[in-house]
Amino acid sequence: MLTAATADPTAGRVAGKPVDCISEIDTRAQAEIIDARTIAYSRTAKRMWITHPEGTCNGLAPARTLIVERRGARLCRGDRFRTIRAPATVPSPQCFFGRFTPYDKVAAR
Repeated sequence: MLTAATADPTAGRVAGKPVDCISEIDTRAQAEIIDARTIAYSRTAKRMWITHPEGTCNGLAPARTLIVERRGARLCRGDRFRTIRAPATVPSPQCFFGRFTPYDKVAAR
């Protein structure tokens, strides 16, 4: 859930059908932790992907860095990640990506 101080990253965008994996092209974009339940990829691009971790994910918070453990060229539901906040050297417990929902910018009329 977004707090009142956090802008809605999906504003001005339309959600598409959730998918289990996103391609390598999409995963090259910077990931941004929006809040304790939301991660965005390609937030400034035409298409943005939103994912929520499966289950509890302690340590997921803005200003932390994602450490992603991919098992191939695509980033998929069930892939593991951890977070870390500098200058700490010990990452959070592992978490698992959920499905990825595409959000496309609405065309100007």
